[in-house]
Amino acid sequence: MSVSKSRIKARVWLKENLFSSWKNTFLTCLSAAVLLFITKGILSWLIFTANWEVIYANIRLLMVGQYPVEEIWRIWTMLCLAMFLLGMSWGIYRGVFTQISVVLIVIFAVTALIPFISGTARLWLFLEIILIGAGYWFGRTFSHVKKFYLICWVVCFPLILLLINGFGLLKHVKSNLWGGFYLTILIAIVTIVFSFPLGILLALGRRSKLPAIHWFCVVYIEAVRGVPLITVLFMSQLLLPLFIGNLFELSSVLRVMIGFTLFNAAYVAETVRGGMQAIPRGQYEAAEALGLNYVQRMTFIIMPQALRNVIPALVGTIIEVFKDTSLVAIVSLMDLMGIAKRIIANPQFLGRQMEVFIFVASVFLVLCLLLSNVSKRLEITLNRDRN
Repeated sequence: MSVSKSRIKARVWLKENLFSSWKNTFLTCLSAAVLLFITKGILSWLIFTANWEVIYANIRLLMVGQYPVEEIWRIWTMLCLAMFLLGMSWGIYRGVFTQISVVLIVIFAVTALIPFISGTARLWLFLEIILIGAGYWFGRTFSHVKKFYLICWVVCFPLILLLINGFGLLKHVKSNLWGGFYLTILIAIVTIVFSFPLGILLALGRRSKLPAIHWFCVVYIEAVRGVPLITVLFMSQLLLPLFIGNLFELSSVLRVMIGFTLFNAAYVAETVRGGMQAIPRGQYEAAEALGLNYVQRMTFIIMPQALRNVIPALVGTIIEVFKDTSLVAIVSLMDLMGIAKRIIANPQFLGRQMEVFIFVASVFLVLCLLLSNVSKRLEITLNRDRN
């Protein structure tokens, strides 16, 4: 019965919206013909005309840049740590983590089945899938790990930096060899991790009653939001070494991360401030009536509600960070876009710009769609909990 009812509803919707008159019928048929023509041309080019050998020959360069081949195991190990913790989070909370985990499992499985992937990479990809499953089992079986999984994520972050850089314990890999997709992810994650708490502090400072703190935050936020990101990146590359002096040397990657963090923190601050202003005044008064101090009011009463109100805007900011990482190619860093430009400049691959840029666009599209869907699931989960 349900199937037949859905079919009847579909027919009614089609008749009312697409074939209600001869004009709508004509426009529907014309639009369908145009879409069919465009789709046929795109699929024909993708399947028969495009030469994807440029991707096959440069897949390692696109993924890890010029990172030494003998040290790539460190990147795989870093990914193993993250996947196990993701699986553990999935086992503890499900919900949002379910969608992320399932999508990553599908991506790993499909990638492992691609013919031009090396045998070693294929084994690592299957190991990532196994570790997600193992983490899920661990999180479901041992419920007490819920108290410690956030600590595990915090500890994982310096371990990942240790694996990437070495820091004397492993062979040092200079930051000028970092590149490709993993550099894009690294810059985005570091920016998000550090700009989020900094943005919250700026939002609180802008609402502070202390004039020095209030006006410092106002000037900082308005100044940063008033200039383009590329200007901040050039300033971080040229001016940070002058401010630091001879205290220690900042690599170009670290300078870019600092620039991204300072820039994104200003936008996070305004987003969080908007969420705080949407909270009724009664919430503040109720928190004060309970005898909570300022830190307790903000930590347990105000900020959780404010962040829940602005989840779509915060996720939009995160998506912007992922897309804006492509600008680091302008300051001579070889992220995914920088590697793509270098590949198409190679005489061996002249005329293959479309294939390379479609691959890059597909990577960003998958990431952004995943983040967008995670945002929707998170909103549904939090609204359900609130109701």
